Amino acid sequence: MTEITRFAPSPTGHLHLGHVASALRGWRAAAESGGRFVLRIEDIDTVRCQPRFMTDLYADLTWLGLSWPQPVRRQSQHMDEYRHALNALGARGLLYPCFCTRRDIMEAAGAPHHAPDGAMIYPGTCRHMGTARRAALLAAGAPHALRLDMARALTLPGAGALTWDELGHGPQPCQPELFGDVVLARKDVPASYHLCVTHDDALQGITLVTRGVDLRPATGLHRLLQHIMGWPAPRYSHHALLCDSAGRRLAKRDGAVSIRSMREAGMTPAQVCRAAMVADHISAVPSGEGSL
Repeated sequence: MTEITRFAPSPTGHLHLGHVASALRGWRAAAESGGRFVLRIEDIDTVRCQPRFMTDLYADLTWLGLSWPQPVRRQSQHMDEYRHALNALGARGLLYPCFCTRRDIMEAAGAPHHAPDGAMIYPGTCRHMGTARRAALLAAGAPHALRLDMARALTLPGAGALTWDELGHGPQPCQPELFGDVVLARKDVPASYHLCVTHDDALQGITLVTRGVDLRPATGLHRLLQHIMGWPAPRYSHHALLCDSAGRRLAKRDGAVSIRSMREAGMTPAQVCRAAMVADHISAVPSGEGSL
């Protein structure tokens, strides 16, 4: 099967070996199938994402020998498309505005439960708000988020028995309800990761999503959004996360050694790729010739 894969970093810091391993997995799957490897910039969070990191990640990936079709899709340039998707969900009664603060949610939940991504499960306070009260708050410009009405979404035909195809493991059961009434948009980030990633995978024809195992639980939620919106469902391959010598996952926020630092220390692209291969058990590296 010819695969279209993607590497979709957020420019919130410099790339590290974990990013290289993830990119190489997507690159290898595309190369072995005669397919296409796509680069996407997920920069919806305009507060944390910085242009200098985007410039540097282009340079790092090119230095490593990876190439990709142009133009590169930058999510921040396509807000109208995500807004259209949100409007479509709203027109079907699947979204509602939530005016609660984090403190409101904690107080309402008592002992809050958490979704797989660590977010508090929303107790549904604003879901039950009266129409007049909701209209008044919106007219007054009250800050709010847009939440998916999970219970209503799961009543749609076929939504309660969804699966996703995990490469090498076959169909996996979806449990989107674990996320509760998830936020799909808010004032500071007008469209959430969950909405944007499923929208863009469909738009770009991605057939195989290679990503870290930390995102595995979210796949059920993504399949629900794909089902609701009529978007095609790619296959998924969730890989282990690379860790440091102390067993902590490599992360920008923890100061993981960057590819840029490795370059400056005199390492070659082949050495960096090989280090990622050894850590992640990858069996092929890019030659640096041509674009997939």
